Amino acid sequence: MFHTNRLIKAVAVGLFSASALFASAANAELPPNGKKGGSLTILSNSAINSLNPAIQSGAATAMPGSQLFASLLLADDKWQFHPYLADSWEKSPDGKVYTFKLNKAAVFHDDKPITSEDVAFSIMTVKENHPFGKSMYANLEAVETPDAHTVVIKFSQPNPALLLEVSTPALLPILPKHIYSEGPIRSNPYNNKPIGSGPFKFVDYKPGQYVTLERFDKFFKEPANLEKITIVIIKDGNTATLALQRGDIQYAPYPPLRLSDIERLGKLPKLTLSHKGYEGPGSLTWMEYNLTKEGPLQNVKVRQAISYAIDRKFITEKLHQGQTKPIFSPIHPDSPLFNKDLNHYDLDLDKANALLDEAGFPKKEDGTRFTLTLDYVPVGPDLTKNVAEFLRPGLAKVGIKIELRPSPDMPTWARRISNYDYDLNIDIVYNWGDPVIGVARSYASTNIRKGVVWANMSGYKNLKVDELLTQAAVEANLEKRKALYYEFQKIVNDELPVAWLTTSVANTLHDKSLLNTPEGIWGAFAPFDGIAWSK
Repeated sequence: MFHTNRLIKAVAVGLFSASALFASAANAELPPNGKKGGSLTILSNSAINSLNPAIQSGAATAMPGSQLFASLLLADDKWQFHPYLADSWEKSPDGKVYTFKLNKAAVFHDDKPITSEDVAFSIMTVKENHPFGKSMYANLEAVETPDAHTVVIKFSQPNPALLLEVSTPALLPILPKHIYSEGPIRSNPYNNKPIGSGPFKFVDYKPGQYVTLERFDKFFKEPANLEKITIVIIKDGNTATLALQRGDIQYAPYPPLRLSDIERLGKLPKLTLSHKGYEGPGSLTWMEYNLTKEGPLQNVKVRQAISYAIDRKFITEKLHQGQTKPIFSPIHPDSPLFNKDLNHYDLDLDKANALLDEAGFPKKEDGTRFTLTLDYVPVGPDLTKNVAEFLRPGLAKVGIKIELRPSPDMPTWARRISNYDYDLNIDIVYNWGDPVIGVARSYASTNIRKGVVWANMSGYKNLKVDELLTQAAVEANLEKRKALYYEFQKIVNDELPVAWLTTSVANTLHDKSLLNTPEGIWGAFAPFDGIAWSK
């Protein structure tokens, strides 16, 4: 499912040409047997914390945000890039300068022209506020705007991941400077009533219930086929399952349902289960250790003991019905940068008990050593909630008492975890196609950012790791880049800022009458302007 090898190999050996002028993806062309008009109801995976992808990561924001905002480029299922808001682009031979020519007809949803100043503002906003911004733009020197429709992005070192970074609004949404430059952006009132640049414009948002969007008829490409999109937020899995069965919901990316229910729904005559369109995100499930908090987790032997006490084989084979694989690295096992020669931390309770004794935490009379709270992101119950419930008795076997602390919704969870108010936390985290984007942000000490979710959430600090990640981010030679990432993986595999658990399951359930559902590498994080209902 995860095919980063084609992308990483291409960027690593410099296969992107200095001038990449692809034919238009023409996403909004009406497909054969399709019809204009109609509405689409989409299931959200959780409550939405913000509708502005420049300041918030995660599927709940990225999916509506990718309809409300435009990206500079599009990416297809072959990891090839196509014009979108940028009609063309060029890369300098040394890989340090990228020049984009913008579509001159493009306007924001308030009819104001989209200019190079808006793109420059968006890049700097993402750099300072997005959880991955500091790693994506670590070597950014300047964003120049020689005229209203030309953007020149200059780096001090090559940035092999830039075209990927600008190919989805989940990573770089183009914001109107005249709207979002007023005051601190995190408190901007338009974060949840956006003025956007994408194929659909904002209509209404009722927190915890729904978001309504409608077609933007002045879009710079052919206007979208659908007239209206409604994103409904349903917390209860049984209710969501019934809504899909009845046809009340026609599209469900990353459906927050039991794996057994997803498989069953995919076999219904009216529905299709697709595994395409998730190569870009490439997600992993892990358990973070809060290293900013005084206590047992400060001791690396405790962290290693916990990892040895986890039965990943049972999780993947029984809880996940063989749909996931055990992992022991921050890089997805399908990546060519993955180091397989690491400690797998296979289940070993004797070793776990010995390490805890060595760490100075003997068992007390009641059989316990210490107590830790365990949070989990409130989506994908088989990947998070059920695993947390399984880990509680598992860790009790080595004397660690676990108290589960479920969050009622995503904003509550995000507030707790981003402010380091936790001990252990199970999360689903994306690799985002290249380690520069989706891996470095979780381990670089420069990305410890209180109040920002999906940054360095464990508070892990290692200067050697920082150095390796910095070097790998600008290394064009694949073998040299691989060596740097191999060394990085060895260090974090020993020090364990997180206990890696399993690969994640990614799929989409949708009505069989829907045509042109996005199946490029970004899936639901791509624009829906091409989706249409069959006649």
